[in-house]
Amino acid sequence: MDFQLSDEQALLRDTTRDLLSRTYDPESRNKIIGSDLGWSQEVWSQLADTGILGLGFDPDESGQIEITLVLNEVGRRLAPEPILHAALGPGALIAELGSQEQKQLLDEVAAGQRLLAFAHTEPKQRGLNNAVATKAVQQGDSWSLSGRKNPVLAGDSANTLVVSAALPGGCIGLFLVDAEAVARHAYPTFDGQRGAQIDLDSAPAEPLGDAVDASGAIRDAVVRIQSALCSEAVGAMEEALRLTTDYLKTRKQFGVTLSKFQALTQRAADMYVSLELASSMSLYAAMSIADGNLDPVIASRAKLQIGRSGRHIAQEAVQLHGGIGVTAEYPVAHYAARLTAIEQTLGTSGDHLHNLIDHLTDYELVRL
Repeated sequence: MDFQLSDEQALLRDTTRDLLSRTYDPESRNKIIGSDLGWSQEVWSQLADTGILGLGFDPDESGQIEITLVLNEVGRRLAPEPILHAALGPGALIAELGSQEQKQLLDEVAAGQRLLAFAHTEPKQRGLNNAVATKAVQQGDSWSLSGRKNPVLAGDSANTLVVSAALPGGCIGLFLVDAEAVARHAYPTFDGQRGAQIDLDSAPAEPLGDAVDASGAIRDAVVRIQSALCSEAVGAMEEALRLTTDYLKTRKQFGVTLSKFQALTQRAADMYVSLELASSMSLYAAMSIADGNLDPVIASRAKLQIGRSGRHIAQEAVQLHGGIGVTAEYPVAHYAARLTAIEQTLGTSGDHLHNLIDHLTDYELVRL
């Protein structure tokens, strides 16, 4: 298996890194996430100009590996732009299921002119259960949706919502809904992102493609988004570890740098081990998707390791920095917050562990 990046992939990684590094340092990021929008429209336009907002829409041009490279850089800089939740994630669903007319929306998404949001999670939904209470009602050729979706990441600024709802026959379908036709209750999340509660009260809706069972497409979309979140988390872990090791090399106690204390360097080494485990599992999940294997079990393996590694690295980074590690002015606390949020998104580590336990019978018992 070839683990080397192509010239185009390396260029995409380097371009994304340069764009986000020029834009975001801790001070500028704190200012941006404190604004009403919570992210930069100027950066969004630059992302569109480089083709990042259209990654994966045409599988012949780009796929999960390219998305992995971009999200890794997003995590490294903690860029608040909703690349995954307002473009790549829901956009892939439209590319897969949409009619030719609906797919034309993707040109606007790739150009940064239209924002999407995947409204699937519901307040009482727990674990990895895809069951939804939102109902779709058909009257003649028209459809309407009623229900509540929360949290909907990037739902506060989306123009078009991709909404899951129960069809009259009991299956789950997907619909396009104009964001102006719903009641939105926007809020900031604790990690500096944005989300919204979406209330649908007989909201006019258009089936995404045909009004048929879309549970398979939803499952695949969740797997792709989980993989992208893992990639973002790896970037955040890499930077959190770098900040920590740099701090140990410069901060002095008793006349020597902290890196001279063996116990502290051993803890940093353990962080590196956690990072390598997370990086390997993230790459495994992305390469599986790139090979056409969108397996929820593989996604759960990756998400479980990412959750465990992220928690370990976040906690150690804060503790090894001491009091400064929990201040809003210093970046380590923000990396810890983002890693915590990723661990809670689309299934916690516990949820994914239970999913793996449920699939133990899929394998033959090995006897020694």
